[in-house]
Amino acid sequence: MQLIECPWCGPREEVEFHYGGQAHVPYPDDPAALDDEQWAHYVFFRANTKGRFAERWSHSAGCRRWFNAVRDTATYRFEAVHRPDEPKPVTS
Repeated sequence: MQLIECPWCGPREEVEFHYGGQAHVPYPDDPAALDDEQWAHYVFFRANTKGRFAERWSHSAGCRRWFNAVRDTATYRFEAVHRPDEPKPVTS
């Protein structure tokens, strides 16, 4: 069992968390101006990086808050976690 560090609750077992997708995806500036293909690209197309990757996670069985993490997708190891209002880490 892997421990994941919740920024509010501290380390907890991985079964308490849910993956929320790629972090730091900007919302469109003018969503009403997007056509269907552009919306599909925004909603469904995400990076599929091998290595360090910024992700969103939810502590669904704990404080129920969202946070961001940098995780190595090859080893599943969490390298850093931070609250959404904190600066975005470098992942490359």
